[in-house]
Amino acid sequence: MGAGVMGCATAIALAQRGAEVVVLERAVPGAEASSAAAGILGAQVELHGRSEDVGLFVRAREVWREWAGALRDVSGLDVGYRATGVVRVACSAGEADELKREVEWQRGCGLRASLLDTNQAREVEPELAPDLVAAAHFPEDAQVDPPALLRALIVALARTPRTSVRAGATVEGLIVERDRCLGVRLCDADLHADATVLAAGSWSSLVPGVPSVLPQVRPVRGQIVLLDERPPRLRTIVFGEGGYVVPRGDGRVLCGSTMEHVGFRKEVTAAGVHAILESALACVPSLGAAQVTGMWSNFRPHVEGQRALVGSSVLPGLFLATGHYRNGILLAKVTADAVASAVLGS
Repeated sequence: MGAGVMGCATAIALAQRGAEVVVLERAVPGAEASSAAAGILGAQVELHGRSEDVGLFVRAREVWREWAGALRDVSGLDVGYRATGVVRVACSAGEADELKREVEWQRGCGLRASLLDTNQAREVEPELAPDLVAAAHFPEDAQVDPPALLRALIVALARTPRTSVRAGATVEGLIVERDRCLGVRLCDADLHADATVLAAGSWSSLVPGVPSVLPQVRPVRGQIVLLDERPPRLRTIVFGEGGYVVPRGDGRVLCGSTMEHVGFRKEVTAAGVHAILESALACVPSLGAAQVTGMWSNFRPHVEGQRALVGSSVLPGLFLATGHYRNGILLAKVTADAVASAVLGS
């Protein structure tokens, strides 16, 4: 259930292991949060001292190198994988102290990370603001272009044997008999299956029949502003206290993002755009001359106080691939492999 990055990647992983897979999408495949994301593979910049995530995040980032090439080989499309690195800047002594602790902790975990002074930071990224206090550099973090990724995944899915996609298929509920999920109920028929994978992102908890004892997946709105700088100048992903900027290398620069608990309201707001651009220009002042070419919003699937929901569930026959919050693109391939292993017992 769901043809975003989680649903498509999991379907491909299952089919490659011999399963026959049907992907159900209520609208257009890849039209929701997956293709609206910034695509940051921020294994280190997103750690924030969480030791329990180090192995998972780093492994998730590493598999992207091979996976990006494999998707290109199957689909003929480039997904925009670039190991640009990430610079997180500090604009105060307090923020600099936090960065120092994070870098020291990550280095203690065996990861590549550096604490930079102002001059060193501007050697890595010359477009940084001159008044920053310090910066942390995570050179192995990377990025992909989510719209290109979704197109490649959908083409790869179409070219993978034993798979099919049904767009415009609204799941009206799970088929549950004798405490086991046996498939889903559509508006025109029942679809029985040995295994049902819930990959509906922020809408996962709204599917009728999903056990109420499962943690609730809630939407957290994120707004993004797209700029175009010509010629391209920014070359590194930059994180500030209030947001990030992601250069695509061709002049496009994504600036984001808000984190708003507003339900399923998909507006782009004046306050949101103002906050995003204020943060972006504080980090990279030269972006003030860039053209605004787009803005959008979508929803991160968030599970309060918990990690993503991946693998088997309390209901036999129902498997989970949802709730990845800020790191869905990063964790896509490792999630797909984990769910395929849970479904097939291998």
